[in-house]
Amino acid sequence: MTETAASFLTQEAYDRLKAELEQLSGEGRIEIARKIEEAREEGDLKENGGYHAAREEQGKMEARIRQLQELLHNAVIGETPPDDGIVEPGMVVTVEMFGDEETFLLGNREIADDTDLQVFSEKSAMGAAINGKSVGDTTSYEAPNGKTIEVKILKAKPYKS
Repeated sequence: MTETAASFLTQEAYDRLKAELEQLSGEGRIEIARKIEEAREEGDLKENGGYHAAREEQGKMEARIRQLQELLHNAVIGETPPDDGIVEPGMVVTVEMFGDEETFLLGNREIADDTDLQVFSEKSAMGAAINGKSVGDTTSYEAPNGKTIEVKILKAKPYKS
């Protein structure tokens, strides 16, 4: 039996994902069933590209529905964190590693929606190391290759969509 860890979501992200789930589970399923039925009426299913494309689309949609159901079921919903310089899920963090600056969102990638912002889970090695630390703190974590990586927190601001 696998246990899925809870993921932090802002209320805004939770509401957006819940609306997406409702749309896919309702109108989305009706629409894809209509497409499959129309393609099925075109004849031989073995050579029917429209039918196979619609079935593939249905599979992807059902996978997204399952993903959303699990995410929302296991979500810990919280308010956007305060702008107090303490790193926590829902913050855009700028760190210095290896002499370079890197900016990312700490939390679930679903919070960032369709942005290009890189996302690190608070459960990742780096996420766990910086979670709860303050701007100006230096900490380290062990990378998957066994090396210790030092990280200095330069900025931490609440994510705003």
